[in-house]
Amino acid sequence: MSDIKEVSSLSQKIISEVERAVVGKRALLEMIMSAALAGGHILLEDFPGLGKTLVARSFAAVLGLDFKRIQFTPDLLPGDITGGYIFNRTKNKFELRKGPIFTNVLLADEINRASPKTQSALLEAMQEGQVTLEGETLRLPEPFLVLATQNPIEYEGTFPLPEAQLDRFMLKLTMGYPSLEEEREILHRRRERKQDDVVLRKMADAKKMLAMRAAVESVHVDVDLENYIASIVHATRSDRRAAVGASPRGSLSFLKIARAHAALAGRDFILPDDIKRYATPVLSHRLILQPEYWMSSAVTGEVIRDVLLKTPVPVLGNR
Repeated sequence: MSDIKEVSSLSQKIISEVERAVVGKRALLEMIMSAALAGGHILLEDFPGLGKTLVARSFAAVLGLDFKRIQFTPDLLPGDITGGYIFNRTKNKFELRKGPIFTNVLLADEINRASPKTQSALLEAMQEGQVTLEGETLRLPEPFLVLATQNPIEYEGTFPLPEAQLDRFMLKLTMGYPSLEEEREILHRRRERKQDDVVLRKMADAKKMLAMRAAVESVHVDVDLENYIASIVHATRSDRRAAVGASPRGSLSFLKIARAHAALAGRDFILPDDIKRYATPVLSHRLILQPEYWMSSAVTGEVIRDVLLKTPVPVLGNR
């Protein structure tokens, strides 16, 4: 699949199919689909019961990818995620038993309920697409996507995610409560189908997803827009309210997600709006504020808004 129009058409069909299960979250689903095309991991943060797990399960089903779910708890161990070597008494030798991380789509449910040691079991997998067990490096299936959910950090019984792990998520998104009309639609659909589960059609597979990702690499990025991304990320490091700004991995996330969003829209070039649209999802979890601002979650959004206002937007002409 080399045509951007084909990528856009299939992506829109995938989103529409997921919408049969997830009501009223079109913008969110587009961002998740864009991240899947860009090869990035996603962190969904919100209160329980808003459909975070449903979104992950629905996307995996429609994309036709292997899906595993891990419920993170305080007593979960790293080996419960990666697997390990178990001694087989019958064969008198150690055998590898792969953990649930060996899949295409991994749902790390309530990831911040596990200890930082357990959370760190995902670091190598998320960055390099591999797991090292007893000195042996094992490649993970491709594509590999972590879709993690977490309760807000103020929620009781949670552990903050290490900065190194947060930085490996391309986007941090929130579900939000449905509107009154959307909640009525949720109830209506449940009554009409007479069962909890929504049977979704498979619209793609692993091979097709990899082809779509390859097509996204052909999306043109003007050098002025590369400079725009670099300027935005650099500005987060010089804001007085930020102790630590976004990393170069944040710049690369901007580049990849903007390309994917352009492909989703059927364009083979990116626009400044593609970058600005993803400023909060790309940057919010990468900024570490000064201690005096830790108690105010709104400050992060203010820093991002100020950075966008201060950074000149390039004017693209015909080239």
